[in-house]
Amino acid sequence: PTVGFYEHIPGWRVRAYVGEETWNSYYKFCFERNPWDRQVSFYYYKTRNLRFRPSFESFMRNKRAYVANYDIYSIENSIAVDRIGRYENIPEDFEAILSELGLAGQITLPRANVTKVKPIKSYRDVYSDETKELVAKWYSREIEEMGYEF
Repeated sequence: PTVGFYEHIPGWRVRAYVGEETWNSYYKFCFERNPWDRQVSFYYYKTRNLRFRPSFESFMRNKRAYVANYDIYSIENSIAVDRIGRYENIPEDFEAILSELGLAGQITLPRANVTKVKPIKSYRDVYSDETKELVAKWYSREIEEMGYEF
């Protein structure tokens, strides 16, 4: 049968496709973003083509607003990658990863899904107490693991 790899494929599925021996021989890494910042970015991305953008509050009431990042890089609720870089420090953390892998040279990472016009100054500007707490609840594992704060 054909194996189907795709964007944001969860680690457990990759491990099942490639087998335990190959999985264990690979250096695995990912990047995580401050969940409060990521949620606002996701909101603008998901509503970018709508004629009338819903409020952030109403967007957050929809269960499709949840972004299951932790479930991508964890298996059975345990982190399954060798390193988690911070989105906020991509150049430095990616350089450290390359160094750990023994790869020399400067690599410029492409930028994708970048909002052309930033609609707000800070992600903090769109939150109410309710939505701030909702993100804290939804993403408690990432927040605890990475030490993120609002």
